Amino acid sequence: MISKLQYISQGNTPNEHLKNIQSACTSGADWVQLRLKNLDDKIILETAQKAREITGHFQTRLIINDYYKIAKEVKADGVHLGKNDASTLEARKHLASWQIIGGTANTLQDCEKLVREEVNYIGLGPFRFTKTKENLSPVLRLQGYETILELLNTKIPVVAIGGITINDVPELLKIGIYGVAVSGAITKNFNNISAFNKVLRGPSTREQVYKL
Repeated sequence: MISKLQYISQGNTPNEHLKNIQSACTSGADWVQLRLKNLDDKIILETAQKAREITGHFQTRLIINDYYKIAKEVKADGVHLGKNDASTLEARKHLASWQIIGGTANTLQDCEKLVREEVNYIGLGPFRFTKTKENLSPVLRLQGYETILELLNTKIPVVAIGGITINDVPELLKIGIYGVAVSGAITKNFNNISAFNKVLRGPSTREQVYKL
């Protein structure tokens, strides 16, 4: 249900976001998050409707960042909520039972809170510094992820986010990360989607399943 590779849209304008979402879908992405910031709700709604048309054509899952009411209106597959956005519990009251809710975490305490709220997945990060996010939380690096995962007792998928490259994936999988959310590395080259998918489905993934 939760993709191991999640593309987070980038762009200087809503149309650039849509163009990049189209490219991601064409290149094989099965999960796209529309992430628009500092825009009028009407513009975000219109962009989300267009994104729904694109992703629907490719049977790609669409997640809306922050705006759960817009996610409901356009019948997106779900919503991703940041630490300073609406609570996941509030969003659940409004969304259909089939709609996915993900939440952002930076610490073990953040993760534990999201586990109690029964989110569908946790976006844990940032892995390293990234320019795509304002007010960046402290970077975790591999050691930070490993420590949190060792202490966190949950079957909820934990997805790494924040400046991740293909070369980071094998080590992240080894310590128990379920998948990765990627923005910059894919937007720069949409052919990287197939490369990410190949690594995510590689020996490290099979080894993780075997250990379970």
